Amino acid sequence: MNIYTHKRRYKIAIIGLAILISILSLGYSNFLVEKLSEQERKRVELFAEATRRFAQTDNMNEDLTFVSEVITRNDNIPVILTNENDSIISHKNLNERKAVNPEYLKRRLSQMKEKHDPVIIDILNGKIERRVYYDDSTLLSMLFWFPFVQIGIFGLFILMAYMAFSASRRAEQNQVWVGMSKETAHQLGTPISSLIAWVELMKAEQKCHEYADEMQADLSRLETIVERFSKVGARPVLKPTDIDQVLANSVAYMKRRASTQIEINYIKNESDSNIVPLNKALFSWVIENVIKNAIDAIERKGTIKISVVHDKKHLNVDIEDTGKGISRTKFKRIFQPGITTKQRGWGLGLSLSKRIINDYHKGNIFVKWSEPGKGTVIRIELKRPID
Repeated sequence: MNIYTHKRRYKIAIIGLAILISILSLGYSNFLVEKLSEQERKRVELFAEATRRFAQTDNMNEDLTFVSEVITRNDNIPVILTNENDSIISHKNLNERKAVNPEYLKRRLSQMKEKHDPVIIDILNGKIERRVYYDDSTLLSMLFWFPFVQIGIFGLFILMAYMAFSASRRAEQNQVWVGMSKETAHQLGTPISSLIAWVELMKAEQKCHEYADEMQADLSRLETIVERFSKVGARPVLKPTDIDQVLANSVAYMKRRASTQIEINYIKNESDSNIVPLNKALFSWVIENVIKNAIDAIERKGTIKISVVHDKKHLNVDIEDTGKGISRTKFKRIFQPGITTKQRGWGLGLSLSKRIINDYHKGNIFVKWSEPGKGTVIRIELKRPID
């Protein structure tokens, strides 16, 4: 199971909800824009009707108070009144400072023509025609752009939240790794010191030499574990190392702890130099982690083959097993912390291995090939030293 699965699902759910809210907001805002645009069209038509009535000269008994009120109360919809030839007669609610410039009026008239059809005014039973061109009010223009501004702000907020979440997750992982490593080194330090004293005492008294040798071997192993954990979180020193020796020692160690039905072979490359910058303690940890995962992938009987392959820039270590394989969708996920198929375990083995290879050795570790039911090849890619 993946301890970050639930967090990932929550993150996807939040992003999905944000997208849904943005779509609904955009749709509703467009609906309001259309409704307001229809109302402004009706107001312009009413303005045009008031203008027509105001211009009638054959019915002087008509009460023009309402007509005058309609015309003067239009204080937010830009309008231009023209004749049948689109020559400008008057205008209202334009930029008064710029309106003295005929070019500005022509430009605004052209913009209005592109945006809305004019409202036609028939005066004196069609003898005179006037046209009212209009533009959207400031309120309508602001409402049109509002959802896009809202989506932009919302998207920026989601991006910042995602970056903060990712940074928090990486910091959490680093704290887990470093904290676990230092605590392990601390816990193992005391018994190791005590056992070393007992071994020296047994040798001095010339008793239990056989047991002392075994204890010495285990102590050496514990010292290696302490060295490995103590280096996690600190920049290790890389030294030119013959990778054959490291691989052979790791394979020999894992052979003694694997089932007799699992064959582990190391194929030595004799043709090229196998000297690369390594931290032996950490690199051997990676090899053992990958072999251990390969052993777990083999249900009963199978083989594990370790080989060194050279190319122009890299020295590659391939670890091939005949286990149950991995689906392509999980090629990258298996290196994430918390990913494990075992009932017990933190799922940190391959994650730590990737950190050691990528961050400390500036190399790469990845699934080169895998197929369910057939096996897997894990490749460790290291940079060859420049001659």
